[in-house]
Amino acid sequence: MDVRVRYAPSPTGLQHIGGVRTALFNYFFAKASGGKFILRVEDTDRERYSDESLEDLYSTLEWLGIKWDEGPVVGGPYGPYIQSERFDIYKKYAEQLVAEGKAYYCYCSPERLERVRKEQAESKSEYQGYDRHCANLTEAERAEYEAQGIKPVIRFRVPTEGKTTFHDILMGDITRRNRDISPDPILLKSDGFPTYHLANVVDDHLMHITHIMRAQEWIPSGPLHVLLYQAFGWDVPQYCHLPMVMGKDGQKLSKRHGSTAVRDFREKGYLPEAIMNYVTLVGWSLDGSTEFFSKEDLEKCFTLQGIHKAPAVFDYKKLDWFNGQYIRACDNDRLSSLITPYLQKAGYVHDPLTEDEKKLVSLIVPPVKERMKVLSDVVPLTAFLFEDKPVEDKSVYIAKGSDEESTHKALKAGSEILLSGLKGGEEEASIEEKLSALAGELGIKVNGVFQPIRVAITNSTVSLPLFDSIRLLGLDEAEKRLMRGLSLFEEN
Repeated sequence: MDVRVRYAPSPTGLQHIGGVRTALFNYFFAKASGGKFILRVEDTDRERYSDESLEDLYSTLEWLGIKWDEGPVVGGPYGPYIQSERFDIYKKYAEQLVAEGKAYYCYCSPERLERVRKEQAESKSEYQGYDRHCANLTEAERAEYEAQGIKPVIRFRVPTEGKTTFHDILMGDITRRNRDISPDPILLKSDGFPTYHLANVVDDHLMHITHIMRAQEWIPSGPLHVLLYQAFGWDVPQYCHLPMVMGKDGQKLSKRHGSTAVRDFREKGYLPEAIMNYVTLVGWSLDGSTEFFSKEDLEKCFTLQGIHKAPAVFDYKKLDWFNGQYIRACDNDRLSSLITPYLQKAGYVHDPLTEDEKKLVSLIVPPVKERMKVLSDVVPLTAFLFEDKPVEDKSVYIAKGSDEESTHKALKAGSEILLSGLKGGEEEASIEEKLSALAGELGIKVNGVFQPIRVAITNSTVSLPLFDSIRLLGLDEAEKRLMRGLSLFEEN
C-alpha cells in the first residue's frame, strides 16, 4: 500500500500546538513510509473563517520546514484541495445517496427543529435528536414543500438497528450501537454547503487517503463516517486517533495553561527545530530515552508503533529546556541574525544595522547564548548596554541571606578588588577567587558579593556573566556605575 495521509485543518483560528502535532505525526509517518503528505483546507465554516487563519496555516508549516506533496499552492492530481472549491462534488455524492434511498430531503424549519428539541428535553425522552419527520415523505408532500419555495437539506439515513465497528490502530476495535449515532445528520445544507461529515468522507476517498490520523476527540464521529463509507460502497481508511495533549493539571491544553498558538511561540523566540522536536515527543517516542531528533531523523525513524495511547502532557518548562539546548547549538552567525529583530523592536539598534551595531551584536552572541531560553531573552539580558536605568531600591542589591550593612561592605570592597584587578591586567579567574574569598571574610554567601556588583553594573539581578558584561560595557562605564551604586548606600 502506498501511504497517503492528510492534515486537514479548518482556517478558523491560529495554528495551535495540538493541531501542529497532528500535522507533524502525519508528515513524519508519510516520509518514513515513503508516502505522500497532503494538505487540505476544510473551509466550509464561513462564519468563523478568516484569511489571517489561512495565512497562519501556510506560514506555520513553512516555518517548521514542512512541505506538502499535494495541496493548495502546489496542486496535485486530486484537487482542488480547498473544500469551498469542491461544492459541486459534494452535491453530486449527496444526491447519489438520495437516489439510492440512503439519504433524503428534509424541509423542517429551524423553528420546528427547536420545538422538537425542547419537547424532547422537557419530557426527558430517551430519544434525543432529529425525529426523522421527513424520512418518508411522499412525492406529493415533497412537491408541496417545493411549491412553498423551501430549500431542503439532505440527511443521511442512519440504520436504527445493529452496531457499527471500526478498527483503530492505537485503540483497537471501537463499536457503537447505530441507535446511539447522531440520528440522520445533515450531509448537505440548504445553501449547498456540505457538513464536515460528508466533505470529510468524500474528500478522503477521492484523495485516496490510506490512514486517517486525527485527535481522539473525533472518535465519536468514527462510526458515522464508517456508515457513510459503507453507503457509498467505499473501502474504509485505517484510523489512528492520536492521544490528547494535556496541561500538567491533567486538563486539555488550553490558553489557561499558557500560549497554545504557534505564532506566540515564534514571536517569543522559540526555534522551529526545538518546537518540531519537542512537540513530536508529546505522545510519541522512539525508544523511551532518545530525546533529540533532527527533522531528517524523524523522517526516517517515525513509526505508528511509537505513538502512546495515554494522553500526553505538554510541559512548557521542558520546551524551554529544549529551546535553550538548540540555541546553544546554534551557529553564531545564525544566532546574530535571529536576535537582531528583537533588539530592533526594542529600539536598541537600527534597521538595518550600522557596521558598529553589527560588531556589537556579534560580540553579544557568545555570552548571551549561554543565558537564553528563548530569543526574546536577549532584550532584558542586554538592556544595560543600550539604556541606563539605575536601580535606586537598595533591597534589589541585597542577596538572599545578606543584609544592608554586609551588602554595603561587599560592594565597596568588591569594587576595589574588581577594578584594581582589571586595571592591573590580573587574570579574571584570580579576581573571581578574591571576590569569593571576600564573601568568606564577610561571613556571607558568594552571591552576597556578586549580586550587588551585578546590579550596580547591569541594573538587574539577572544578567550576562560579570566579566562579559564589563567587556561589552567598557571598564570606564562599569566603574562609573559601581561608584553610583556605592553612593546609594553611603547617602545619609
